[in-house]
Amino acid sequence: MAITRLAGFLVLFSTHCYITTLAVILKTANKSPWVNEFESIELSCLIESISTNNPRIEWKKIKNDEPSYVYFEKRISGDLENRAKIREPATLVIFNTTRSDTAQYRCEVTAPYDQKSFDEILIDLVVRVKPVVPRCSVPKSVPVGKSAELRCVEDEGFPQSKYQWFREKEEIPDDPKSSTKFFNSTYTLNINTGTLKFSVVRKEDAGEYYCKAKNEAGQSQCGPQMMEVYDINIAGIVLGVLVVVVVLLCITVGICCAYKRGYFASQKQTGNDYKAPAKGDGVDYVRTEDEGDFRHKSSFVI
Repeated sequence: MAITRLAGFLVLFSTHCYITTLAVILKTANKSPWVNEFESIELSCLIESISTNNPRIEWKKIKNDEPSYVYFEKRISGDLENRAKIREPATLVIFNTTRSDTAQYRCEVTAPYDQKSFDEILIDLVVRVKPVVPRCSVPKSVPVGKSAELRCVEDEGFPQSKYQWFREKEEIPDDPKSSTKFFNSTYTLNINTGTLKFSVVRKEDAGEYYCKAKNEAGQSQCGPQMMEVYDINIAGIVLGVLVVVVVLLCITVGICCAYKRGYFASQKQTGNDYKAPAKGDGVDYVRTEDEGDFRHKSSFVI
């Protein structure tokens, strides 16, 4: 009985070894590698088992569900041409990576003389991009008690950048209540959009502000910008309003007095006001029925 079991075990073991020997099997050291832009990266494709000599090796890049060859018939092609090579037996090395290299890469090995003649392995590559200098917007002056919004944004970093604001070279915490220096401030900070909003500005909020954009690849910052906070002169505003009211009142009184004294009365000429011209020598004028119309009565006497 024991001999039978041993014989069965040996048969199964030998069969497994035989199948394994005649099967192409791939593995990788990292299925989700990442690299910073402009650096080099290895996409490992290791042949763990194969019996066919000189198997066919291919690499494909898959982006937006569209595959394209990057290694075919023992030649680098596509957008990796002159920027990549194959390290034996099947590892793909990419030099000077760019953000466009972020994609899925598939290593395919075909061994026609193996019982399992084909195997493939999929690798997700992420190229991280350092943020560029962010665009910062800081109001130059804000009155006490009013609201203010500071903005910081950049669009080049990958993964998406997180933002942090600084005042007088001191980091502004996400929660003002977590710092004794900012405890009385009334602001909200959104690290994802880069906005810093003050609901009620205080005199203590004045100063130089700048912003940092950062991700796993690095960070960049904009130059400092000054925000001034000034008091509203209530007394001056009231005095100015009173001056305007007094001026308008004086103008109104002056116009009324001018009307009463007849400076703006219309002068209309009527028939009764018409004065006949002086008579010339030897000429008499007779007034007709039409007011103001005259004719000769007699001729000149010589």
